[in-house]
Amino acid sequence: MSNKTGLAEKLIEISGANIAQCMKCGRCSAACPAGSDMKMYPHRVVSRLQAGDTDELLESESIWQCLSCFCCSERCPRDVKPAKLMEAARLMVLRKQGNEVISPDEVPALIDPKMPEQLLVSFFRKYR
Repeated sequence: MSNKTGLAEKLIEISGANIAQCMKCGRCSAACPAGSDMKMYPHRVVSRLQAGDTDELLESESIWQCLSCFCCSERCPRDVKPAKLMEAARLMVLRKQGNEVISPDEVPALIDPKMPEQLLVSFFRKYR
């Protein structure tokens, strides 16, 4: 097993998603409210993981642009859970970096008024 395949399997394990069920219908990407800002749509995340390729995913800004709104997961007719894959990718990147990446004093400067409150809650969960 290659390192890439191992990372993909770990990401799938963390998320609990069943990527083998994906039939590439694109409903997840069509439902994504942040999709117009993302370079890697939810269906492409699943495709990359099916190929065992995590490099593009873990380096993509798209995992940080995901709103964690679960629209993609709700629209999926096969219950693949693309939103959980995005969250697992973010967690994997953060775990690689270490715990104290951002100090609490730095947070106010990072807040954007257009940022959804759910994103802030998720942020504090990761960086507490």
